Amino acid sequence: MSDKGKSTTHLNLATRGSNIETIRDSSRVLVVGKSPINRVVVSKIVERSGLKPLSESPEMAVKTLRSLIPGAVVLDGGPDNKDCDTLMSSIDTLRRATGKALPPVILLSTKNDTPESLGLAHVVDAVVAKPITPERLQPVIDRLTGR
Repeated sequence: MSDKGKSTTHLNLATRGSNIETIRDSSRVLVVGKSPINRVVVSKIVERSGLKPLSESPEMAVKTLRSLIPGAVVLDGGPDNKDCDTLMSSIDTLRRATGKALPPVILLSTKNDTPESLGLAHVVDAVVAKPITPERLQPVIDRLTGR
């Protein structure tokens, strides 16, 4: 089933050759960051787009991406854009395995950078400068998820 809001089960692309299955759910947005407060703020903005947030620390998000391909990923880079570095290789592997730039990735940054200027163009689709506001983040989520 690949209708909007429906889940589809696929062989896990991130750990090929295993018996673990990955669920593709375009209605879910993985919200990742070390700050629980920022994750709550971002999750509320995700909900305003009609999507279901899944809030995780960077360490837990690595495990989550082994079983779920979300509709999008929002990474809170923290004060130096390095808080989610442990997740970048997992996202890159997943995007290469799908053969597309899926899932789309948004980086929340303290600077008004571009994915290219950060050297993350292969993993990040958009950079949104902090402070995090619905006016800044929601249009980017809507655009990247096709809402």
